Amino acid sequence: MLAVPVSLDTHRCQLLGLLGSAALAAGGVTAGALPVRDVLAPESGGAALGLVAAYFGLVLLVAAWALLGRAVRGPEPPGRRTLLLTLGLWAAPLLLAPPLFSRDVYSYLAQGAMVDAQIDVYANGPSRLGGPLNAEVAPLWQHTPTPYGPLFLACATAIADFSRTEVFTGVLGMRLVALLGVAVMVLCLPKLARHCGADPATALWLGALNPLVLLHLVGGAHNDAIMLGLLGAGLVAALGRWPILAVVLVTLAALVKAPAALGLLAIALLWGRQLAGRTPRLKAPRAKAALAVFGVCAATTAATTAVAGTGYGWIAALDTPVSPQNWSITSSLGRMTGALLEDAGSGLAQFAAPAWHLAGLAATALAILIAWRRHLLRPVYALGLSLIAVAVLGPAIRPWYVLWGLFLIAAAGPDRPVRRAVAAASAVLALAVLPSGFAPQGPQVALATFGGVLAVLALWCTHRIAGRASSRAGTGPLGSAA
Repeated sequence: MLAVPVSLDTHRCQLLGLLGSAALAAGGVTAGALPVRDVLAPESGGAALGLVAAYFGLVLLVAAWALLGRAVRGPEPPGRRTLLLTLGLWAAPLLLAPPLFSRDVYSYLAQGAMVDAQIDVYANGPSRLGGPLNAEVAPLWQHTPTPYGPLFLACATAIADFSRTEVFTGVLGMRLVALLGVAVMVLCLPKLARHCGADPATALWLGALNPLVLLHLVGGAHNDAIMLGLLGAGLVAALGRWPILAVVLVTLAALVKAPAALGLLAIALLWGRQLAGRTPRLKAPRAKAALAVFGVCAATTAATTAVAGTGYGWIAALDTPVSPQNWSITSSLGRMTGALLEDAGSGLAQFAAPAWHLAGLAATALAILIAWRRHLLRPVYALGLSLIAVAVLGPAIRPWYVLWGLFLIAAAGPDRPVRRAVAAASAVLALAVLPSGFAPQGPQVALATFGGVLAVLALWCTHRIAGRASSRAGTGPLGSAA
């Protein structure tokens, strides 16, 4: 068999993904999470055409990523430079596009402006701010305090102060911060993979070129990018025997979003192993490492909070109520159980959702315990599984939450079935949210489906045409000749 050079297949994937990303960005101009003054009615022609184009491009992007995965797993995988170039090509059209798949970036800017105006963001929602930024925040979150930590609020405050009320400038600033987080993730993935005995190219494909990264960290400018970048850098420092720096970095990640605090378990375990190796006679090295982690974490938290000046209200704000229509497992079961109890005339219906949320927390704790007991010798992988459990079993879930654990599983996943399952979940979740960030309605679902079907038909026709051309040239449709 004479195969077509892998560079040619990779080049086709790059072009296909670039076309998809460009179509997605173009569709987002009328169907994305636009500023309120630019939002079109869902039934308007511009919004409809934009939604079709966005989903057409989204399906092409997912297909390009899947095809690139085949090349990465092939006998001659593309090199790191090629993968980084691919990431740059696919991300480029999204940089100047409107926010996509979520309006959270407007909340970030409003929260930063609140801190700048000396309004307590842990006791008040953006409605207290008023003005043009407040108008951009989704009604659901107008009266909701923020659960984000002081490090992220310091970044949001700086950007809000620089951009003032210029929404486009503020969104661009938040997107640049998210891009910095993605860049750190990209730097950390190969290093983590080598430490964990995984393939660096596969780690980059699954953890950095993943559609969820492009759609939600780049397109949506979510602060999860900063959290994951700091978490990855902390784990690299821990594996490189810089435990104090590792604790500082992971603590800073938790001061962006709280789930990253689970990374301190991995740091304590790795630090304990290093102490035991350097000082065999040391008693209880794990306990001493845990105390050291706690001390460095407390000092980092105190220093960061003092500099940010936002106080410790984020601890109490961690129980910020979730959307009543959230489609997490526990929230969905709570709604179903509550409806059944109401139909039965029971007065217990109001307790259904809280009960399921408590059950979810218990299940999360059990899943974390099992992950660490079964994979104690693979702390990065155990941490990835733990963060997946937090995302899936928690009271609220968004597609980008899965990236918390996926990022680490990409670098430390021990077997192919696990990575295949994570990759399949990524492809499905990439299609789960409309570009506007709002809950879908029937006509919008139909338009999105139409755009996706058009993309599938285009891919099928292209494959057929390429197959016929290859047959005339004496090669197979996949680019090989006997």
